[in-house]
Amino acid sequence: MPKLYMNQIQWKHWPMTVGVTSKGLRILEFRSVEEVSEREQRQEPTLDVVLDKEATAPYLKQLNEYFEGVRKHFELPLDIRGTAFQRRIWDFLLSIPYGKVASYQEAAAAAGNIKAVRAAGMANNRNPVSVVVPCHRVVGKNGDLVGYGGGLDMKESLLSLEGIPVNNGRIMEASAWMTNR
Repeated sequence: MPKLYMNQIQWKHWPMTVGVTSKGLRILEFRSVEEVSEREQRQEPTLDVVLDKEATAPYLKQLNEYFEGVRKHFELPLDIRGTAFQRRIWDFLLSIPYGKVASYQEAAAAAGNIKAVRAAGMANNRNPVSVVVPCHRVVGKNGDLVGYGGGLDMKESLLSLEGIPVNNGRIMEASAWMTNR
């Protein structure tokens, strides 16, 4: 029976659930551990979900370092599942440096189809390990924050944590972009 080890931390006023397998990080969501546990067991009835501080400790350590502004790059094994297109988008997200943003159009182009902007947005939305695979670093091509599963206030907080100034829901600094503007 496969196991999913879970734990929960708090960042600001948002609960964050971490789920790991023997292969690596599978879940990192701004939802309660109860919500995530119920959903995972519905989707995979044979899954043994266990609250385990020891198994999740290395992951929580790196997350806390990130939230304290100490860590800028994660060194964690990942065990994420998705379609080939989603994985190409998530690989692109991993290439966006700390303190920089890219557009959904750039994500679509990196995945091989510059016209697949909406699909890139959906793949971004389906990212199972937010923060570590930094979907918060993707914005509209004009700099608007647009969507984020945890809400735009959370997206703005994560970008601000990384030193990216946001003004009225928009990235205004050209230096914040991964590519030259």
